[in-house]
Amino acid sequence: MTRTAEAPTAVGPAASRRRRWLTPGLVAVVLVVLASAQMFLAPFATGTLSRILVFGLLAVSLDLLVGIAGLPSLGHAAYFGIGAYAAGWVSINVTSAIPVPLLVGAVAGALGAAVTGWITVRAHGVFFLMLTLAIGELLHQLAHTWDPVTGGANGMAGVPPARAAGQPLLLSGYVYWYVLAAFVLGFAIVWVVSRSPFGLALRGIRDNEPRMRALGYPTRIYKYAVFVFAGSIAGMAAALLAAQQRFVTPADVGFATAALVLLAVIIGGAGTLWGPVLGAALVILVRDAIDPGLDGHGTLVLGLVFIAVVYGLPRGFGGLVRRRTR
Repeated sequence: MTRTAEAPTAVGPAASRRRRWLTPGLVAVVLVVLASAQMFLAPFATGTLSRILVFGLLAVSLDLLVGIAGLPSLGHAAYFGIGAYAAGWVSINVTSAIPVPLLVGAVAGALGAAVTGWITVRAHGVFFLMLTLAIGELLHQLAHTWDPVTGGANGMAGVPPARAAGQPLLLSGYVYWYVLAAFVLGFAIVWVVSRSPFGLALRGIRDNEPRMRALGYPTRIYKYAVFVFAGSIAGMAAALLAAQQRFVTPADVGFATAALVLLAVIIGGAGTLWGPVLGAALVILVRDAIDPGLDGHGTLVLGLVFIAVVYGLPRGFGGLVRRRTR
């Protein structure tokens, strides 16, 4: 996926100072609102907000591939599923004490991406897309057939609640705070990486890989590294899913999940990190809150939103904000 470089914009000293103060202030306000939200919401709404954060972290991990490195993937749900099953298995058979399942999910997602990424990053364009789709479907079938470990089509049930300081987190509000804390940690890690020299090199590879290769960058190693890193963040999000809903199904590995998270990235705006979180919020709200009232026609709403964004906001919500701040 190639992308034209954005035209430089002139930002005056006053505007620069205003943005330097505005951004941390806005982040602080959002964190305070999120941390206090569960005190004013019903348990179902708190659970929905938890799922939004889980799916938002998964969307952020995919944004690393799609928006930062220019690697559109249709199999990212595979590493999400690997992390969810690994975290669920450890919680059932070893311990559910925080942060063990979270670390296990992240490591499992990274290992899954390390094994498959060595093949996929050698492909480009539509071939990369098809390879990731094929790997995702293979793992989906494995989740269906490996009954002793995954529970087959019935899924892995009986995941115990996460434990903090020896106490199980039974109330939805405590689970939400755990999910929120892990989400903030995961988002911060991705944000730092995306703005590091490594992240800048990935943006250069996205815009013009032959030029970066000519400058001496081992582009295939860079793409492999970000593929593994994105897999670990997806596994981290999956561990939160296992802790929140306390069961894992093959649907979490399947194409539907991969397509929805890619839809969230496109609607929110690839390359912005925060935009895909908004896209994920829209997708989860339509799927979990609006769809039952529409007799299962929520996907039609998502399709209409996707068409509207493609024609009206080619850069998603993130592009709309960029346009207003210029």
